[in-house]
Amino acid sequence: MADNGKAGDQPVLTTPLNALHRELGGRMVPFAGYDMPVQFPAGIMAEHNHTRTAAGLFDVSHMGQVRITGPDPVAAIERLVPGDIAALAPGRMRYTMFTNDQGGILDDLMVTRREDDLFVVVNAACKAQDLAHLRAGLPDHRVEELADRALLALQGPQAAAVMARLAPDAVKLGFMSGATVAVAGLPCFVTRSGYTGEDGFEISVAAADADGLARRLLAEPEVKPIGLGARDSLRLEAGLCLYGHDIDTTTSPIEAALAWTMSKRRREQGGFPGAAVIQGQLAQGASRKRVGIQPEGRAPAREGTPILDQDGRRIGTVTSGGFGPTVNAPVAMGYVETGHHTVGTPVVLEVRGKTLPARVAAMPFAPHRYAK
Repeated sequence: MADNGKAGDQPVLTTPLNALHRELGGRMVPFAGYDMPVQFPAGIMAEHNHTRTAAGLFDVSHMGQVRITGPDPVAAIERLVPGDIAALAPGRMRYTMFTNDQGGILDDLMVTRREDDLFVVVNAACKAQDLAHLRAGLPDHRVEELADRALLALQGPQAAAVMARLAPDAVKLGFMSGATVAVAGLPCFVTRSGYTGEDGFEISVAAADADGLARRLLAEPEVKPIGLGARDSLRLEAGLCLYGHDIDTTTSPIEAALAWTMSKRRREQGGFPGAAVIQGQLAQGASRKRVGIQPEGRAPAREGTPILDQDGRRIGTVTSGGFGPTVNAPVAMGYVETGHHTVGTPVVLEVRGKTLPARVAAMPFAPHRYAK
C-alpha cells in the first residue's frame, strides 16, 4: 500500500486519476514510482474476464509520453532502435526497443510517426533513463516529455462500440495507427493499440481533462475500471513481454523472440547499438530463446522458477507466470537453452521444492483479436 505517500526515500507520484481510483475502491500499491490501483472491488479475475468479453478502462498515465521534433527525427531515432521507423507512413506506429552496445534491451517502446514529429511511449520505470538516452543520442533534436498529458487505455471486444459513440473518427483507425480526434468532445491523440491482445485504443489526453474523460467512458454500459493485476494476466496470456522481467539489458531481441520487429533493411544495414551482436545471432542463432511454458495441473509457476530438462539439468528460468483466466490454466514464459525451445518439448518446473511436469507451448495462450 502507498498510503504514506513514500516508497523508500522517494515521494510516490500520482496520476491525474488517483482520486477517481480511490473513489471507485481501487486497492492502491506503489508501482514504478506511482500510486496505482492493482485491482478494484470486483477482483482481478472478474476484471480480466470483463476485458476479454466487454471493455476495460486502464490508467496508464504513469507511462512516459514523449514528442521528438527537429531535423529528420526518423533517421535520428533509427540510430537508437532496430525498428524500421522510416517505413512508417504518417499516422502509423511500430513496436521497437532501445538497445545497448551488447545487443541488450534498455527498454521497449511504441513509436508513432506523425506529420511533424514522432510520438513515443516508454515504460514508467525506465522513463527518466529513456529521456536521458534520447537526449544524449539526439543532441540536435528537441525531446519533450509530455508531462501534462494522461494516457488511458480502453481495451476489449466492445471498445470499438464505445468509441463509435464517443469518437467515431477513432473507429476508422486501423491497428497500429493513430490520429488526433475528439473523444467526448475533448481533443485527444488516439492510437489503435494496447497491451492485452484485444482490440482497443490508447487515448492521450490533457491531464486536466483526464478525470472527466475517464468518468464519461465509465458511464458507458460496456466499460469497467481495470487495475494492474488484470493488465498483467491479460498481457501474459497474450504472450507480451514485461520490461524488467521478460526482457532487460541482458536479453537481446533475438533471444527474446522479437526478431519480427526488425525489417530486412534494418537487419542487413544495422546502424543501431549492438547491431553486430544481433546480426551475429540472426546468422548463427542465439544460445537461448524466450518460449511459452504450459504447466500441467493447476499450480502456477512464478517468476524465477527453474526450468529443468527430463534428466533434471537446469536449462532455463521462468520470467513471468501465473494463472490464465481465459485459458483456465496456469501459463508462463521464460528462457530455455536453444534445442529445448521447440513447441511441445517436455520440461520440468521446480516449484517450492517439488518437480512439476510442463511443456514448451506456443504463444499467445489466448488468441490475439486486434482490429483487422
